Order: sequence, then structure tokens, then C-alpha cells
Amino acid sequence: MAKRAPNGSAAPALDSTDLAILRALSTDGGLTNKAIASRLGLAESTCANRLRLMRDAGVILGNRIAVNLAALGFPLQAVIKVRLGSHNAEHVNSLYASLCQVPGVIHAFHVAGEDDFHLHVAVENPQALRDLVLHHITVHRVVRQTETQLIFEARTGVGVLAP
Repeated sequence: MAKRAPNGSAAPALDSTDLAILRALSTDGGLTNKAIASRLGLAESTCANRLRLMRDAGVILGNRIAVNLAALGFPLQAVIKVRLGSHNAEHVNSLYASLCQVPGVIHAFHVAGEDDFHLHVAVENPQALRDLVLHHITVHRVVRQTETQLIFEARTGVGVLAP
């Protein structure tokens, strides 16, 4: 992170070395600083400093692992579309916070268009999916309608750091 964004904003301007570090981590989030430095031909101290700066600037938000949901006992995935009857800011924000706390919700997206939320969920079986909708989503007065779409297969895209 050799420089700031050209407009002087808080968003950091990343150089090619920063992007190479991020590409390496996006491919394998478990890489050590030493492994990244070796792979990119950097000094370990340089790599460590750049990683720290990117964390401090909020470019790197944390470390996550990918898990096999089926192996954990949650083989059924779905997207649940949620439409609201009213769009009072307090109700929307309250519902959004509540939806993020529902067991089985992997991602909750607040979206524009006909729907208001899309929920990516994983559950044990069809009955658990039904119960998730009935006991955690439609119980909210502001929810007007839901539509559930089963996911047959999910693949990860190349993302924004693809070479």
C-alpha cells in the first residue's frame, strides 16, 4: 500500500504487490506470511508490513474457512426470497438483524427489486427448510411473501482478484 487513493479518500490505493498478496490469500487463506513472501519473492518483513497495513485499512476483514455443508449434516441449500408489506426503516433494519441470527442462514442480502431480502440457507432436510421459513421468517408481521428456491449445485466464481 504505497499510496492513498488519488482523490485522497480513506480507500487505500493498492499496488501490484498488494494485489498479488491478496490473490495468494484468496486462493489459499491458510498461507503463512513466510509462504506468501516466498511465493512472491518478497522479504518476509515487507509482506508482513503490507498485510498489517491492509488489515488496518480494512482491506482484509478477517480469515474464514470454507466448510463442506453436507459433511456437517446440512446437505440441502436454498435461496429464500423475502418480500415486505411495508418499508419502514425501523422494521427493515430490525428484520434484517433478526434474519442474520436465524440458524442455517449463511448469507442475508438486502436487495433492490421486487424482493427485499435473499437468504442463502443450509438445512438438514425439507422439513427443516419448511420450519425455518415458518418459524423464523413468516412470523414477522412485516413479511408479506416468501419464495424458496432449492440450490442443486453451487460453484465459486473467480472473484474480483482473478489474474
